[in-house]
Amino acid sequence: MSTYARGERRRLAGLLEEAGPQAPTLCEGWTATDLAAHLVVRERRPDAAPGIVFRPLADWTAKVQAGYAARPWPELVELVRSGPGRFSPFALPGVDEAANTVEFFVHAEDVRRAGPEWKPEPVDPGLAEALWKGLRVPARMEAGRRSPVGLVLRRPDGQTVVARKGAPVVTVVGEPAELLLFAFGRGAQARVTAEGDPDVVALLGNALPLPHTEG
Repeated sequence: MSTYARGERRRLAGLLEEAGPQAPTLCEGWTATDLAAHLVVRERRPDAAPGIVFRPLADWTAKVQAGYAARPWPELVELVRSGPGRFSPFALPGVDEAANTVEFFVHAEDVRRAGPEWKPEPVDPGLAEALWKGLRVPARMEAGRRSPVGLVLRRPDGQTVVARKGAPVVTVVGEPAELLLFAFGRGAQARVTAEGDPDVVALLGNALPLPHTEG
């Protein structure tokens, strides 16, 4: 049984620990503390987690998250590293791998790529395939929903995911991990290229971040 979520959890906790509580992240307006507190609420507080996506409960979620953010930094990082409590839905067999592989990879890169001197790192081939499998939903629900034009995501071997049907079309090309970051709005820090009419690519770039320089 694969343990990519477990590995990404360890990597994320290590990056948080190294960055420090006030480090910036790619989550707009969030420090490393805010991100860590969000992750703890998501896994450990089923009474507050729904407010992450359900606006009527957002105030309660924000209050609970602020409480975690006020804890000592080493304690907060350890809560991320140690994972959900035994009664959390995330502790059910298989849920961690299904729900957290993409989540933890993206947030680990939110911490790592927020620094001014980050460099590309190789992604384990098995993890890359897991991220590719996890791309279809955010491609459509995140990137496709925001794109004003037809949008196709293509990896170097030619496999594609159609994020939004329609014409004209822009094709965004990159490795699975980079396409995933693009789909979640981190395209300015992703190693992707956009293919299509320059004016249409510009329309896409106005709605979804693209790298400042391609190639």
